[in-house]
Amino acid sequence: MEAETFNIPTGDEKAPFCCIVIGMAGSGKSTFISQLEKQAGRRSEEKLPYITNLDPAVTNVSYTPFIDIRNTIKIKDVMKNYNLGPNGAILTSLNLFSAQFDQVLNKMESKRNNTEMYIVDTPGQIEVFSWSASGTIISQMLSASFPSALVYVIDLARCKNPNTFMSNMLFCCSILYKLKLPMIVVFNKTDVADPEQVKVWLKDYAVFAEDLKKNETYLASLSRSLSLSLDDFYNDLNAVYLSSMTGDGFDSFFGAVEKAREEYYNVFLPDLEKRKQSNVAEKKRVEEEMAKFHNQVAQDKKGAELDKMYPNMANPNAGSQSLYQKKAQTKSKMEEVKEKFDEMKIEDENN
Repeated sequence: MEAETFNIPTGDEKAPFCCIVIGMAGSGKSTFISQLEKQAGRRSEEKLPYITNLDPAVTNVSYTPFIDIRNTIKIKDVMKNYNLGPNGAILTSLNLFSAQFDQVLNKMESKRNNTEMYIVDTPGQIEVFSWSASGTIISQMLSASFPSALVYVIDLARCKNPNTFMSNMLFCCSILYKLKLPMIVVFNKTDVADPEQVKVWLKDYAVFAEDLKKNETYLASLSRSLSLSLDDFYNDLNAVYLSSMTGDGFDSFFGAVEKAREEYYNVFLPDLEKRKQSNVAEKKRVEEEMAKFHNQVAQDKKGAELDKMYPNMANPNAGSQSLYQKKAQTKSKMEEVKEKFDEMKIEDENN
């Protein structure tokens, strides 16, 4: 079933913004969404966030979802029916749910005038968005209907080591380039870890390289090379540092949302239009090539049938190679007959 999409006027500042929250298990996504619900409610008591939960395996959530995948798909039934483990069942559940995601969009669209922000919670299995089809389908359908951004939540406490920091940034970069959406990188848990070291690493490659020298291993050498490659990526990074537990830093997050909104309208939408035009042109080219192919097949088929009916005649409807060959064979036979006829005439003259 094709998804119904909704036209967004370019530059529509009143359109609700959609935050697709992703991150590894334990990064604090659910706590972040709960705190974001509170902070957004304080900013606009009349228009509360519209939250969707896409994690079929979560037991309890500390926020109030308006749409919950658990009401539609039971993870234990998926494990039993498809003979899958927990991770495979989560991916399969998302695949099944994405096939009917147009119904989710219809419900979200009906609340457009009642909210300023859509929040989508996702499973901690980050492979849903790194390579699974469901992550791509869901993000594309949301971004085609509402101004959207990926909110990548990182556990700041797991970034103290430069190698683990680089691992987190690689995941972040890979998802960004796969989904091609504006991204807000949230370094969470500032209440238990100091963000200053990460801030310096993002701005100064020399400091990061120097810290890597303290642990000279193959992994450190790889991280140093990768960091140099990601230097430009860091320059345009829309990053914020906050605590989902205490609420500190959420003002900067709302500022990052406005920056992502601007990027959506100025960068993403024009690029989306170019990709649509390119797809239309490519589809037209493929259709023309297929039409030529089918026409050629029809001609060759008709030529083959005539060859069976008239094996000694040149067939003008045959394929190009067959036509040339038959013309040459016919010309050779005609010359042979003419030569015999000339010889017969000479004999008659002598007689």
